[in-house]
Amino acid sequence: MPERVPHDHPSVETVRATLARRGRSSRPRLALPDDADRFPTGTTRLVLGGETHHARIESGLDGDREITGAYDNARLARDRDGTDRLDEWRSSAGIDLGRSVVVDVVEPGFLYGVREPGERAVYEATEPPDEGLAAIARDLDGDRDG
Repeated sequence: MPERVPHDHPSVETVRATLARRGRSSRPRLALPDDADRFPTGTTRLVLGGETHHARIESGLDGDREITGAYDNARLARDRDGTDRLDEWRSSAGIDLGRSVVVDVVEPGFLYGVREPGERAVYEATEPPDEGLAAIARDLDGDRDG
């Protein structure tokens, strides 16, 4: 059974990010600190409002790390297909674009949580898959960059 870890647990690092506008659209992107160790590019799990989704951490046009959407599974995240749960979460929480949010780094490259500053969160900390098995799965699924 996965261990439950609160956002203020010593193993969870918390950083500020910005819920920014994606280009000229009204769709959000999560502008992350440019830190390759904390935010390596590739597909990851992202908790929004207590629900776990999948997202891609990418290098934006300015070179900084960003997440441009959250989806129901890893394939949808890679293809950017289906309902964007990041936009859905932003709308339901009433968070304006340009506002700061908090990102909890539960397991770098594997599990992150996004919340409003001051909001509490508890995460189900599961172990990342064995890197050898994860590489085989990425190769089979066609996701060679993470």
